[in-house]
Amino acid sequence: MNAAALKLRNAPIVEAVLDIDCDTPTDFDLASIEETTYERLRDRYPKRRKRYSSAFEIEMKPEASSQLSAHHTVQAFQFLHDDEKQLVQVRSDGFSFNRLAPYESLDVYLPEIERTWRAYVEIAAPVETRVLRLRYINRILLPMEGDRVELDEYFKIGPRLADEEAMDLTGFFIRHAAVEKNTGYQINLVLTAQDPDGDKLPVILDISVANPLREEPGNWESIQKSVASLRTLKNRIFQNTLTEKCLQLFR
Repeated sequence: MNAAALKLRNAPIVEAVLDIDCDTPTDFDLASIEETTYERLRDRYPKRRKRYSSAFEIEMKPEASSQLSAHHTVQAFQFLHDDEKQLVQVRSDGFSFNRLAPYESLDVYLPEIERTWRAYVEIAAPVETRVLRLRYINRILLPMEGDRVELDEYFKIGPRLADEEAMDLTGFFIRHAAVEKNTGYQINLVLTAQDPDGDKLPVILDISVANPLREEPGNWESIQKSVASLRTLKNRIFQNTLTEKCLQLFR
């Protein structure tokens, strides 16, 4: 199967995210664009909320008790559909588009991504893109026989115990970080198990691919080309991580 044209009837995607990190003007103030962005997007994204980041500081004084202070700053404004399955994030360092399940195809969402990105560029006036990142979180339900799953039947990469005969695996967390040699694209892959759900073992396959792209924000054609290239890489990783038996679960 061509990685660029990966088609699955029941794809296990629970969330897809496109992040575009940007350099912003030195005088950029995120709070100042909240209302303007909301008015621009409210017809399709009527809900909004704030995402905060927190920093904690401990001040030590001689012969006095230490004092803990907390600082909370707005990291992003989120604008959501009524059903909260789709949202646009305007961040202090860029733009994000999130789509939760049910997920169709990136081709379906690209026109809306372009529309909202262009609105962000017009309002926030970013200087340059810095990183494009495409992330897909998959939740794969593996059928269990009793309380066991033969993981090698479903994954080409997977956990290994020091003594398979004397030990039973009760959980795992695998993380791979890599760079694609030809492109310099950065890859992060996480494979981890959740608690059993009935007669199924849920396994999270989290794939993130990034292009450190320095580009003029108004050049959507170049950005879209990079997104397409990242999707091809993501699909190739997905297919090369799963066995044919696992892929059959989604066809």
